[in-house]
Amino acid sequence: MIERKFVAQKIKEFQIEEYITQSLNNVGHSHTKMIKTPLGEKIVIYTSRPGLIVGRKGQNIKLLTKTLKKRFNLENPQIEISEVENPSLDATIVAEKIVDALEKFGSEKFKAIGHKIMTEVMRSGALGIEISISGKVPSARAKSWRFYQGYLKKCGDIALSVRKSNAQAQLKTGIIGVKVSIMPPDLKLPDDIELVDFVETKVEEVKGVPEEPKEEKKADKPKRRSPRKKKDESQGTKSDE
Repeated sequence: MIERKFVAQKIKEFQIEEYITQSLNNVGHSHTKMIKTPLGEKIVIYTSRPGLIVGRKGQNIKLLTKTLKKRFNLENPQIEISEVENPSLDATIVAEKIVDALEKFGSEKFKAIGHKIMTEVMRSGALGIEISISGKVPSARAKSWRFYQGYLKKCGDIALSVRKSNAQAQLKTGIIGVKVSIMPPDLKLPDDIELVDFVETKVEEVKGVPEEPKEEKKADKPKRRSPRKKKDESQGTKSDE
């Protein structure tokens, strides 16, 4: 069945993306896209630090190509690396930054980390951001903190365009969950209204429509009497005499 082929292809793409995200840690990995070409499979990796993925003389890419070919039975995989233009607007990269900072400085400075990254994202031009950190921060009991700023949609069709990501930080006290939601600046809201300047236009009043010249009526010509009528009149006069 054709449907089974499509489902199997999508499952394979998901497994490849999951493997790449697990193998590429702390390199600013955003997402992976797989494109099928006549020469083979083309895998595009979007990241904020492409130099770390390439490695010295392309050693990391060569190793990753070999592992993908053996593990997922790919014929001719071609890996291409694309750099993310603005990493501060990518939810996956922002969540990875928070996780790295928590693992480096500990859970005691989670408030400073949350406020710092929130201001960086808003300065990049985002319409709104929400960061939620849950776990033992820093007390023995688990709790959740929410950092939010700007405008963020949570319902409706426009909420599907909000960039979201989840990550986990492994600390000595336990695992801390990080959830990031960013509303990009290029998102057009349905309630956006643009005001147009009103310009007054003067309309000249039309005084009257000039009448068309009437055609002159032709003068009625005198009617000619028929000769029969003249004879009748003459006979009538003679009889009277």
